[in-house]
Amino acid sequence: MTEYLTVTTLTKYLSAKFSRDPHLERVYLTGEISNFRQRPNHQYFAIKDEGAVIQATMWAGQFRKLDFKLEDGMKVLVVGRVSLYAPSGSYSINIETIVPDGIGSLAVKFEQVKKKLTAEGLFEARFKQAIPAFSKKIAVVTSPSGAVIRDIITTVQRRFPMSQIVLYPTKVQGEGSAAEIAGNIKRANDRGDFDVMIIGRGGGSIEDLWGFNEESVVRAIFESRIPVISSVGHETDVTLADFVADKRAATPTAAAELATPNSKVDLLSWTNVQEQRMTNRLSGLMKNYREKVEKISNSVVFRQPERLYDGHVQKLDHLLERLSVLTEQKLASNQHRYELSATRLMPVYRKIIEQKRNRMERASQNLLLLDISKIKARGFSVVTNQDGKIIKSVKEVKKGETLELSLVDGTIKTEVK
Repeated sequence: MTEYLTVTTLTKYLSAKFSRDPHLERVYLTGEISNFRQRPNHQYFAIKDEGAVIQATMWAGQFRKLDFKLEDGMKVLVVGRVSLYAPSGSYSINIETIVPDGIGSLAVKFEQVKKKLTAEGLFEARFKQAIPAFSKKIAVVTSPSGAVIRDIITTVQRRFPMSQIVLYPTKVQGEGSAAEIAGNIKRANDRGDFDVMIIGRGGGSIEDLWGFNEESVVRAIFESRIPVISSVGHETDVTLADFVADKRAATPTAAAELATPNSKVDLLSWTNVQEQRMTNRLSGLMKNYREKVEKISNSVVFRQPERLYDGHVQKLDHLLERLSVLTEQKLASNQHRYELSATRLMPVYRKIIEQKRNRMERASQNLLLLDISKIKARGFSVVTNQDGKIIKSVKEVKKGETLELSLVDGTIKTEVK
């Protein structure tokens, strides 16, 4: 009798076959990445060629170790283990390692970072700074023990010995080199007194030069307020630092020459030219002023200086005459007004004076009438009590009270009976 298997049984059997087969335990595949969309943790995509497709899984721990970015259509070399996923009945390869096919991972990362920064505009010519004609102070970011710094010092001393070189000792290869390069670029900018900066190192492989391709270094160069000259590797070596720098030099010697575009000979020649120009200019100015002085000294004003104020004297005489006439006219006008006013006011003043005199006479007569001595002379007396109070009525005295009578020629004391 035929025995039918369940789907689960068959799938478990095939899964066991996959797991025990030594040829599927470690598989080396070449193909093209398909249907890749980066996820937060584990990555799921496909590897395909012209005739077939296999699903691929890459766990988060392996994916984080990649030093390049996976992209659709990228040709890759994959090492992994093939397994069967029972719930869906599909098989896939669990990727352990993956590298670009044909070129190294660093080359792929180089192109990816270059593409990203190009899109941001970091390599555009409009951001390039000009190298100053004369550099008094030059910052150099490189290794203190390499030939780079020796070549730069020798060239600068030969071309422009007035320049001061300040070395920022920097690790230019291996782990941590990018952080040191970017950090020293920032420190030189923070100091704020450099005219130009040279960054660089000698030649080497792409791995040796990789610190100058790191995004942090490229951004530090872009943000530098000091013009940057890049001299990394040999003439055929190209790094992202070369793209973003304000100038690129093939060798350290060329970098030092770019940093000192005018040598001491050029400076002396320029100084001589400027001195001659200044001399010619001053001579021309002196000649021009001398001619002006001669012209002024020969003028009529200097030969007959009294003519300088003739016009002012005439004007003063004219003004004095006008002032005299106006003063006489004003005085005559005021005299007439005074006489007219006096004629009008005199009768008024006389009337007022007469009225005041009459009032004074009446007041004087009234005062005479009130004079007590005059009243006494007519036979009257003033009666007062012992307190000096004037008695006006018999009701104000008492029997036996002593009174005093004031007459015109004396006083009499009397008793009330």
